[in-house]
Amino acid sequence: MKLIISLFILLFQMSVFAQDAVIAVGDAEQDKDKLVIDDAELKSLSPAQKNLANELIEILRNDFIFYKHKFNSVEYADKGKNSFSSPDLAKWQAGGVSYFVASQISSSGSGIEAKIKVWSVVGKKEVFSRDYNITSGNIRGTSHQAADQIYRSITGKPSIFSSKIVFVSDRTSGKEIDKELYIMDFDGRRVERLTHYNSVVISPSIAPDNSKIMFSVIATHNQVARNKTRKIKNIDLKSFDMRTQKISTISEKPGINSGAIYSADGNLIYLTLTTSGNADIYEMNPATGAQRKITTHYGDDVDPSITKDGSLMTFLSNRAGRANIYTMDPRSPEKDVKRISFVGQFNATPRFSPDGREIVFASWVDNGFDLYRIAADGNNLSRLTKDFGSNEEPVYSPDGEFIVFTSKRVISRKKAVQDVYIMNREGEILGQLTQNFGRCFSPQWTNILN
Repeated sequence: MKLIISLFILLFQMSVFAQDAVIAVGDAEQDKDKLVIDDAELKSLSPAQKNLANELIEILRNDFIFYKHKFNSVEYADKGKNSFSSPDLAKWQAGGVSYFVASQISSSGSGIEAKIKVWSVVGKKEVFSRDYNITSGNIRGTSHQAADQIYRSITGKPSIFSSKIVFVSDRTSGKEIDKELYIMDFDGRRVERLTHYNSVVISPSIAPDNSKIMFSVIATHNQVARNKTRKIKNIDLKSFDMRTQKISTISEKPGINSGAIYSADGNLIYLTLTTSGNADIYEMNPATGAQRKITTHYGDDVDPSITKDGSLMTFLSNRAGRANIYTMDPRSPEKDVKRISFVGQFNATPRFSPDGREIVFASWVDNGFDLYRIAADGNNLSRLTKDFGSNEEPVYSPDGEFIVFTSKRVISRKKAVQDVYIMNREGEILGQLTQNFGRCFSPQWTNILN
């Protein structure tokens, strides 16, 4: 139990350093395309089918609001009148519209068939066309898929619309504090519980192919010594198979097995172990159990994050006396270790952007956590949050355009809430993803498959 406590003490130690040249919170100015998602042309639909058609258009529009730093949504529209059959592109061009999305919806059994087209107004050409079969059971998933394909046809890149967010919540706690694993759509809808440990689940991480979720759990083991058996607490590392819904054990070495992340190919993991008595970061092959020690300092090293090419790792360490952020080359033990954080009283949860150029992290400033972004070489520090509760556990979206995080808001002397929020990479808060769902922790994005 002392090992468990020591890990969390590390995350709440304090330092006295301040970092120079901090860029303040603010929005980056950039050109935006004007986008119209018109009402649909409707063909002989029942009231229930009309509701499905309206919900489709609403979801498409709401999805694109998340990318308002890229698109200006134009409010006026043709109300579906001939916009699919014969769109008036000249009118839209005169209004400065860049892209026009039209749809035609007809009856299909108890559901609907939606034909969707995307027009480049400036290019005066159709850039996307696809048909979708939609029912009340698949409306949200199919609509998000359609939004993603529309986005790709315009930008040539994947969106967050088909991604999900895994997180931990204590909503099932009674007298004992329990934390379980959950998954939801990127917009906070369709929440599903994944674990039923009635214990404390921490530190989820998602495989590159979305097939598995690693997490740690405080487990009880029987320890036999001198012919006596006693129960001890341990932090074990588990794997949840998204296809079979089965849970397996990756590592249950005595002490801490936590903070695990996958390599880019999913064949290796990086995690913190305390088998040597110290908290160090190891590389492990989960299939064979073979391991290699990466950090060997007498300080405690936790919370690794690694670039896709495996050439740079960031982690949290108290090797300078306080919890600060470091980088190193993980291909050899203690190679090129460099401290890069000098802001706030202590730091937590460093995470790389998908391209490996930036690190987002939390720092204790002004009696609470706030979020910062810094280049991987330690330059160009930017503050992302201020006067918005205590903000922690930031993680980039798979496309690098967004950051999901948790924010604790004090309601009264006796009550505070902690929910999952989303911002764009410049620090503009876009919305609250969880509400009345207990205290939420450790959000992680699923990965987009091209």
